[in-house]
Amino acid sequence: MFAGLGAASAAADPISLDQRLEHLEQLAAGHAASPLNAGDNAWVLASSALVLMMTAPGLILFYGGLVRSKNVLATMMHSLILMGLVSGLWMVFGYSLAFAEGNAFIGNPLTYFMLQGVGAAPNPDYAGTIPQQSFMLFQMMFAIITPALISGAVAERIKFKGYLLFVALWVTVVYFPLCHMVWGKGGYFNWALAGKIPVLDFAGGTVVHISSGVSALVCAILLGRRAGYPHQPMIPHNVVLTLVGTGLLWVGWFGFNAGSALNAGGLASSAFAATHFSAAAAALSWAIAEWWHKGRPSALGAASGMVAGLATITPASGFVTVPAAFGIGLVAGVACYFAVTELKAHFAYDDSLDVFGVHGVGSIIGMLMLGGLASAAVNPAIASTFQVNGVTVSLAGSLSQLGNQAIGVLFTAVFAGLATFILFKLVDALVGLRVDAEDESLGLDLTQHGERAYSE
Repeated sequence: MFAGLGAASAAADPISLDQRLEHLEQLAAGHAASPLNAGDNAWVLASSALVLMMTAPGLILFYGGLVRSKNVLATMMHSLILMGLVSGLWMVFGYSLAFAEGNAFIGNPLTYFMLQGVGAAPNPDYAGTIPQQSFMLFQMMFAIITPALISGAVAERIKFKGYLLFVALWVTVVYFPLCHMVWGKGGYFNWALAGKIPVLDFAGGTVVHISSGVSALVCAILLGRRAGYPHQPMIPHNVVLTLVGTGLLWVGWFGFNAGSALNAGGLASSAFAATHFSAAAAALSWAIAEWWHKGRPSALGAASGMVAGLATITPASGFVTVPAAFGIGLVAGVACYFAVTELKAHFAYDDSLDVFGVHGVGSIIGMLMLGGLASAAVNPAIASTFQVNGVTVSLAGSLSQLGNQAIGVLFTAVFAGLATFILFKLVDALVGLRVDAEDESLGLDLTQHGERAYSE
């Protein structure tokens, strides 16, 4: 029966066996010629999910546990809502401003408007073995979490309406241009794609952490201190939530840093290892510093040290050895501890959840230490890619590269700080940014969102 059906089918099929074999050979040849790599794509998509997890639930829980119970939902909402707001802006014009060709400071907003032309074909300028759509998604997750970090500095006293408008303007004026300058083709600081000044920043020391850290400091100062600060105790209402968020941030950060290799090769493994050992070292050094300074180490301190180590190693993760990463983490833990205790107390600013002390100070340290510790053995491209007047210049650790890193740090701090000041004043004049005293006393959960986190 089956043989008869097969014979009838073969008799009715006009395609010969030779033609079928030829067609299969053509398909195989086309597959072999395709630059796309399924393993690389799988890793970048998984990394994209890990980076999104850093915002929700990672940062949501980390920040939510650190505030008082009357403000926990409002604080969580600051991160949650950006998954919608920034994603929309990214789709319409953000990706184009950041990664389309343009000038040294910004991409053409129309090139990828509404993500036109962003599909399965790779963009070899950025990642030649994965679809451009995968690259776009990965970078979008960075754009979401960066302004979410700023929210920690203004927690417990900012109007939700003003916050939304400020973030929409901030990512457009600060984040997208910085992203293009550091990582975009022809960007002013892009060492790999014909920039002017080669600044090494593997996964966002300038673009993410210094920009958000400095902007957070400016916002905290302009918004003013919380009512009662620093005389009234403002104890975190649930450190357990913060510790859970800490663990999610640590895991997600492997996607953040190792995913920035944009392939599943050895560089991703190296960045993964550097990320882990820096975080481990910083958690230890923060705890030891706190033990020495206050007489006992705290769980919250160890968690803060871990985040400091992750923020500090971010720009260096794809350029330094594991021992160098461990050393960077040790420095980060101690330096950031004193930044959030002594420095903050000395200048009396109310950076509610220590965004500047951890992310800003940490990544400044990481960017500068990278200038002296970058290794061509870890990332050979830094010794063979950047050219000046047709002559290849090595960007491995040196005084010259330290100078380049310092320029990148200074530019980012000044640009982000000045732009934030202007945007803050503009938004404050248009819709207001500080809640009134009664709303602050009642709590933002009730006054801004009409709900409570916990039943009485």
